[in-house]
Amino acid sequence: MTNIIGFPGLGMTLTVNRVAFTVFGKDIYWYALCILTGYLAGMAFVTATCKKRGVEPDNIFDICFYGLIFGLIGARIYYCIFDWDSIGGFWGIFRIWEGGIAIYGSLIGAILSTYVYCRIKKLKVLKVFDVCVPGLFIGQIIGRWGNFFNAEVYGRETDCLLRMTINGGAGVHPLFLYEGLWNLAGLILLLIFRDRKRTDGQPFFFYVFWYGLGRLFLEGMRQSEYILYVIPGVLGISQVVAFLGIILGAAGMIYLQKYSQKTA
Repeated sequence: MTNIIGFPGLGMTLTVNRVAFTVFGKDIYWYALCILTGYLAGMAFVTATCKKRGVEPDNIFDICFYGLIFGLIGARIYYCIFDWDSIGGFWGIFRIWEGGIAIYGSLIGAILSTYVYCRIKKLKVLKVFDVCVPGLFIGQIIGRWGNFFNAEVYGRETDCLLRMTINGGAGVHPLFLYEGLWNLAGLILLLIFRDRKRTDGQPFFFYVFWYGLGRLFLEGMRQSEYILYVIPGVLGISQVVAFLGIILGAAGMIYLQKYSQKTA
């Protein structure tokens, strides 16, 4: 479970064990710790900043709790739908400890559960979404490092400065790093401009657009074994979802901008 990961262009070589520690004979993986740390960091940031923006911390705790549950369910369902052959039949759906989750499914599950919660509690949906999206960026920035510790989900061969090698192999694009930097840039832009929004929903649709734009290009750089295909060997489902995200995000921002001008 140990890999030698190098960054020749940066003069770095690291010995990385997928297992962080063991509790009562059960291995605890860095991948899980990265996701958990990202989740907690995102929740902490949103909880600390929500009241100033009109959302109570108690509501955020509830949203994060349901978002975690339905995010995990969504992540597993999404993966199983598009990689059914790898899970070993219906009962394989429940063997989540064997691996197989997808970030888009997690986002869809969490967003839907938050929407339902806001409707039940009679909260302004778009306002709540705006408050929560920095937490999504933070969670993804940290969570993507799980792919580094697992030495997985990398890109095609390259000789670029940031290339990564695994156990002495050819240099490949470190997609976890690219996506982390892209999301960090999105988070910075969001924090700079979110208090200048003209109406609720603009920060949320910016997130949808920004994340979709990054994933559209990064998905095209992946090694084929890490792509869930709609058309085998041709078109990945995440590229389709990313493209739809770009359209939805851009349309949402444009609509809300025009709406704010009409009501000004």
